[in-house]
Amino acid sequence: MSPEIPFVLAAAFGAGVVDAMAGGGGLIQLPALFAAYPVTPQATLLGTGKLAGLAGTTSAAARYLRHVRLDRSLVIAAAAAAFAAALGGAWIATQVPPLRFRAMVPLLLAAVLVYTLLHRDFGRDHRPRRNGRHGYALAAVGAGLIGLYDGFFGPGTGSFLMFLFVRVFGMDFLHASASAKVVNAAANLAAILLFGLTGEVFWLLGLAMAACNVAGALLGTHLAIRHGSGFVRVVFILVVCCLIAKTAWDVFVP
Repeated sequence: MSPEIPFVLAAAFGAGVVDAMAGGGGLIQLPALFAAYPVTPQATLLGTGKLAGLAGTTSAAARYLRHVRLDRSLVIAAAAAAFAAALGGAWIATQVPPLRFRAMVPLLLAAVLVYTLLHRDFGRDHRPRRNGRHGYALAAVGAGLIGLYDGFFGPGTGSFLMFLFVRVFGMDFLHASASAKVVNAAANLAAILLFGLTGEVFWLLGLAMAACNVAGALLGTHLAIRHGSGFVRVVFILVVCCLIAKTAWDVFVP
């Protein structure tokens, strides 16, 4: 066994734990893949990471659905839009390196962090709003834009989705995390279909990472369900801080 494999498998487990609670698993998983396989084409590593991420987000979504009541129509509308948009994003990733767009990510994450810190009750209470056709349209547009980004690049997707469900639809962090997992799984599935058709996946490595990601996701969902929205909010803030630091470092430090 090459020394890189235990390293990326451990990263996949850690990514599953974090991503199941607050998003941001790409902060751990993608840098590990890029560090372990520096000469491998970017699209191949993105596809391999998406395979592992799909397994983890699907298992987390399934567990949340057994314990958390969701607005299924709203989530399905968001998931369908994210799936379609992620197909386009994954295709763009095979054609255009995303380096020129990376500077936007830490700025957007910083805005999310500032808003969350300034509003101490943000995500504390579950007061869902904007159901009906208008709500479905908002969910489709918001999740579609995030899904496009997820297929194209990805780090922070789960955190952006959580912010969408809390800010726009009045969910608490636990319900937002559960909803985000369903939508994220749809986006990951679309990206895998595109990357798989173009041969941009290390299937054996991706499946091994998927198993570790699922194990981590089960632990993460257990912690989120047991400790509730307050705990998920703290993890969310920590993850967003780390995402800002990592994405800003990648952009501004040569």
